[in-house]
Amino acid sequence: MFPETFKWGAASSAYQIEGAAAVDGRGPSVWDEFCKKPNAVHLNQTGETACDHYHRFREDVGIMQSIGLKAYRFSISWPRVLPEGTGKANAAGLEFYDRLVDALLEKGIEPWVTLFHWDMPQALQARGGWLERDSAHWFADYARVMVTRLSDRVGHWITLNEPQVYINLGHKDGKHAPGLTLSFADCLKASHHTLLAHGLATQALRAHARKPIKIGWAPVGHTVCAATKEVADIDAARTAMFAITRKDFWNNTWFGDPVCLGHYPADGVELFAGDMPKIEPGDMKTICQPLDFYGVNIYSGSEVRAGPDGKPQEIAPPPGAPITTFRWLIRPEVLYWGPRLIAERYRLPVVITENGMSNVDLVDLDGRVQDPQRIDYTRRHLLEVQRAIADGVNISGYFHWSIMDNFEWAEGYKERFGMVHVDYVTLQRRLKESAMWYKQVIATNGASLAKRLDAALPVVLPRSAANLLNK
Repeated sequence: MFPETFKWGAASSAYQIEGAAAVDGRGPSVWDEFCKKPNAVHLNQTGETACDHYHRFREDVGIMQSIGLKAYRFSISWPRVLPEGTGKANAAGLEFYDRLVDALLEKGIEPWVTLFHWDMPQALQARGGWLERDSAHWFADYARVMVTRLSDRVGHWITLNEPQVYINLGHKDGKHAPGLTLSFADCLKASHHTLLAHGLATQALRAHARKPIKIGWAPVGHTVCAATKEVADIDAARTAMFAITRKDFWNNTWFGDPVCLGHYPADGVELFAGDMPKIEPGDMKTICQPLDFYGVNIYSGSEVRAGPDGKPQEIAPPPGAPITTFRWLIRPEVLYWGPRLIAERYRLPVVITENGMSNVDLVDLDGRVQDPQRIDYTRRHLLEVQRAIADGVNISGYFHWSIMDNFEWAEGYKERFGMVHVDYVTLQRRLKESAMWYKQVIATNGASLAKRLDAALPVVLPRSAANLLNK
């Protein structure tokens, strides 16, 4: 069973849902600029309107209440509250987040704030962005502004979301904002500064919080599953999960070890020797601040067994293995092995800060959005969370990605991850079947996961969120 205090939630990010890109004093972000580049985003789509959550947040919070969410993870738009990235705060931006937090609390939903989900103010990018050591201090100042404003009501804070992605895709490969193709040495410099930003922001959050708060972060790495319960296979999975074998950022330890252990991993230092960033005295101590939880964003992963020499040997998925519409392999065991191995290494409670799938979700002739694949995906993954908890892994929450369909970065609007369908022309919201299924999971604290799906789902679903909210 799940603990009685388990946090059942869903997640989003500011640029992906808010829209209102040039409204009420918001400044441009690196994603606003990136979307202007021809063919940088699918069909040249942008987040200018997105889901228009900025104007529809009360409707959206009502939908969250109707699903029964206990917690909602969202990010702050840095350029909405600090249009220049530093300096004078934008009153209208701060007031928006005041209203959002108050609306959540009125509906009994706990707000979890993420400070950075990839939307650096363009004004700061023009000053060098993460390549500048000052970026760590810019971010800490921003953290101070937000915790001073919201910490009387917000008790959970996440500093950074997926630094691996915005460094590798945004600075190395040029596929995400800010669209750079830097040398590996410069990417390591940017990653070091982003880790300093995490540390300084954590200090600022604790120093300026108006009540006791809990702080974590939400990286993404590569999850490795053991082929069997044999000790040799588990050791092989552990080795593979925490090894750095390539000159890129798709790993766990280049970011996790400094944050939790206070040093860069030896294999990474050896592999990156010619490109290592300058590390000033005290940097590692600053980066390694005490945390209350370790967030994991896990969608897929690989499987290994111990080879004849005991080293990890990857097992290829069988022909026809299930995949999402994003072509990500579906391997539910990742939510057993990922949290287990992370908790073992870093000795922190784990929160699943993102998990979900992209699916082909169509509105049928009766106005319904039937997404049985998402239900099955989520059920399988949550059963693995349950198994991990039963085996003693301290997992304190699960945030489904995402609460609603949204702007999926370079993929534009073609990948639908939401439990709520969004018509991007009319902006109408419709609860998918997965939302109603998740409502039962939350109401039963996970007990309904054991039920047959045809027994768990209602016979008739509301045609839209509005139908449900009017009941």
